[in-house]
Amino acid sequence: MNGGGGRIWPAALALAALVVIGLPFARLLLAGISGPEGLTLIPLAEALGDETVLRGLRRSLETSLAAAALALVFGAGCALLLGLTDIRFKAGFVFLVMVPMMIPPHVTAIAWIQSLGPSSVLLRTLGIAPPLGSTHPLYSPGGIVLLLAIQHAPLVMLLVRAGLRALPREAIEAARLSGARPFAILRRILLPMLAPHLAAGFMLAFVSGLGNFGIPALLGIPAGYHTLPVLIYQKLSSFGPSVLRDVAVLATVMALAALVASLLQRGLERRARAESIGPPSRPLAFALGPMRPAAETGLALAVLATLVLPLVSLISTALVSTYGVTLNLQTLTLANFREVLLEQEVTLRAFANSFLIAGGAAATLAVFAVALGYFTQGGRGGRLVAAATALGDMAYALPGLVLSIALILIFAKPLPWLGVSLYGSLAVIFLAYLIRFMTVGLKPVMAAYAQLDPSLDDAARVAGAGLGARLRRIFGPATAPAAASGAILVFMTAYNEVTVSALLWSRGSETIGTVIFNFEDGGYTALASAMATVTLAVTALLMAALTRLGRRLPRGTIPWLD
Repeated sequence: MNGGGGRIWPAALALAALVVIGLPFARLLLAGISGPEGLTLIPLAEALGDETVLRGLRRSLETSLAAAALALVFGAGCALLLGLTDIRFKAGFVFLVMVPMMIPPHVTAIAWIQSLGPSSVLLRTLGIAPPLGSTHPLYSPGGIVLLLAIQHAPLVMLLVRAGLRALPREAIEAARLSGARPFAILRRILLPMLAPHLAAGFMLAFVSGLGNFGIPALLGIPAGYHTLPVLIYQKLSSFGPSVLRDVAVLATVMALAALVASLLQRGLERRARAESIGPPSRPLAFALGPMRPAAETGLALAVLATLVLPLVSLISTALVSTYGVTLNLQTLTLANFREVLLEQEVTLRAFANSFLIAGGAAATLAVFAVALGYFTQGGRGGRLVAAATALGDMAYALPGLVLSIALILIFAKPLPWLGVSLYGSLAVIFLAYLIRFMTVGLKPVMAAYAQLDPSLDDAARVAGAGLGARLRRIFGPATAPAAASGAILVFMTAYNEVTVSALLWSRGSETIGTVIFNFEDGGYTALASAMATVTLAVTALLMAALTRLGRRLPRGTIPWLD
């Protein structure tokens, strides 16, 4: 233990991760294949034979596949346009295209619902709203597909841009010297070389869409179009713990579907990393010539349609007393903001709870990542550490509702010997965040460790430094920027999420995401808009503050800064 850390510390850290992450999913699987006669596949077979379950699964697959295809077209198109051409304002366009990814899905859905339809405050103010009583255009499978695509297109763009940066330039320069035009180079060289990245981006968007809850719930429930996550939520919220076993079977079906898709996505990502040969080079810049203003205008219009319009609609709804009222000087009011910020006890508690558990999870995972990350390099931790990191990847890939069901199965009854129930408490939501976001905090630290010279560890060992001293004096400071970057990503993702906490909260343990969702679901649209606006404002302020602070911090501390 003194010199190399022995086998105890890596085994202890990996075992802790395996137990914390693996136990809930093992309990879920056991519930899904258990019957009165013991272990059996009959419950799964019965679930797959139920027309309602099959319809929900089919709808989940259909909307996720269609949304992934649309996200691939938009995200890859933006990546190619911003990464291969001489278009101006690239940094601004990249940031604006990425913003929808930073907005919680249920907030995205609320903003878009208020952008269109007969009761849209913005459209009524402009005098172009559809007639009252007409069907909202987003309450349909097409609306779900559209918003899922907008939400996940930035993921595709980031993956394809990374692929563009890693491409060697020799083949492209040779084609240009041979007289090949840009479209020929794109069709015959770039797209074939980017094929694994495009496929991995498609699968990533598909897996993300499969587990999305906020958008299918807010758009699908009014239309009677229920995906599998919505069916699980409705079944448990309507009938309570008495249907826990049935819900566990549905969650197992969903977990298996997501796991297959996740394995495909990981395989495609491995292929994507192995396709390039030769050293990467600086990005290309094909001259668009007279087409450049048209391309810039098209991108600006896309940003206007997908970002500015829904946000303006969200703010407009928050500024009127009742959803559907025209916004003017007579109807303008700050009452909704006053109520959510000063008068509603539940909203103030939700803000405090979210900051507490999201911040606690981010700090805990940052420390854990520095310790476990050391053993992921150079075979120091062995198969146990590799299994723990793989299980962390799976926990992030699986839908959040599946994790929620797994934790309910464990904590629905009081803990043995203690007689204390954690179900419905902040502690169980905190534990869910640790499980869900472990890989988000760990990945940047693993990348930082991979860049360190192994001789640092060897020299410290020769000098007699123990594991604790090496982590405290060498590897902790060296990986601190990466750990901080991962912690920021964990916090920004967790503090307003709704998918994980939708089934875990109770009175006193509300989070920002659950309160916004419940306001909208209960018909308090103006209050939901006001709270969502405040949440987005807090997010923007946090990002602005971190960006300003990032100029004084080591490179890599702020994840969205180069």
